[in-house]
Parts: sequence; structure tokens; C-alpha cells
Amino acid sequence: MKKILIVEDDISIHNLIKEILLSEHYKILDAYSGSEAIMILEKENVDLILLDLMLPSVNGEEIIKKFSQIPIIVISAKISVDDKIKNLLNGADDYITKPFNNEELLARVKARLRNKDNYNYDLKFKELKLSIDSRILYVCDNKVNLTKTEYAILKQLLLSPNKVISKNKMLELISFDTPDCDENSLKVHISNLKKKIQKFSNKKYIESVWGIGYKIFDD
Repeated sequence: MKKILIVEDDISIHNLIKEILLSEHYKILDAYSGSEAIMILEKENVDLILLDLMLPSVNGEEIIKKFSQIPIIVISAKISVDDKIKNLLNGADDYITKPFNNEELLARVKARLRNKDNYNYDLKFKELKLSIDSRILYVCDNKVNLTKTEYAILKQLLLSPNKVISKNKMLELISFDTPDCDENSLKVHISNLKKKIQKFSNKKYIESVWGIGYKIFDD
């Protein structure tokens, strides 16, 4: 049974969300402040957080930064594009504005939990292993920390081994995780990835296909 933490200080909204989720037989944990949410998250393993931003004691943005490894759907009255972009870049996975449609909320919850199940595994190619859960790369069993953009790029390459991904397609694929990446910075991130891999392996693995894009291959 999937375990979902609702972090919302408005009791009527909290109860509405809880009722929607209980109808689908999810296990629900309740927090009515940021500090209460942190105490729960430090003790419990949850599959998804539904998070208000304007909370007593500790605001939602701080929870996103601290627990970004857990899927988070923000449910907020803040409707500006800047607020949405900021929180998505800081680690939230989805953003719903209040008032929300009950069916849409439930659909997004199901989609996010389905994505979590699909990506809770490792991507492997020869000497490379990318942990989807921790977002850490292992090269010949050596741990390599990646930036958010490096991780997003490498994941797409590993999902399509030996196939060229055009620059435009790569930018499209990683746009949700890194919307600020452009063609010039993509080239820099690719170069940094190559250096990190070659620190522990004598193989290049990532090839730049001139005028087209990039691929991962066994050289």
C-alpha cells in the first residue's frame, strides 16, 4: 500500500485531500505544520508528499530542499509562473494551484506514483551504473557525484544506448529537470560528464556526433 504524507495547515483542504486519497485506499500520514512534517519524514518512509507552501514553523520551500529525493507535489495558492518554476527547480516534481479539481489531483498522484515505480532501478551500460533512486553514477564501482543537469543528460543517453540523440531532442528531454539548459551549456555538461567518467575508466563511452548530437557507446 502506497504511503502519502499530506502537509497542509488548512483543516478543510487537508480533510478534502485525505478523503480523495482514502477513496483509492492509500495509507495517509497527516502533518499540519512544516516542523511536524519534518519529524514524520525523519521517521517514516513515504512514497509521495502533497505539500502546501505557506505553513507554520517551517515553510514548504525548506521541506522541498531537505527532502527532494522523495516525490513531491506542491498544492499551493501561489499561482505565479515564477513560484512554479522556482519550486520545480528546487526539487518539487509537480505543482497544482488551489482551488484544484479533485479528479485532476488524483490523476497527478497516480501518475507520480507510477513514475516512482518505473524509475526505482539502476541503468547499466558496461562499466557504468546510474542509480535512479540516489542519482549517483558508479564507474567501475567508483562513486561519481553528478550535477542535476549531468544526471538528466546521462539518464537519457543510458535509456537509448548506441543511438544518437540530437541536441534539440536532448534539450527537450531534459527540459523539465533543467529548463535553463541551452545548446552551449549542453556542450559544457557533456564535456564534464566525459571527464568524470574517464577519471575511472579508459573508455570514453560518450561520443559527440558532429553536427547532430550525442550517444553513449562501447568504444
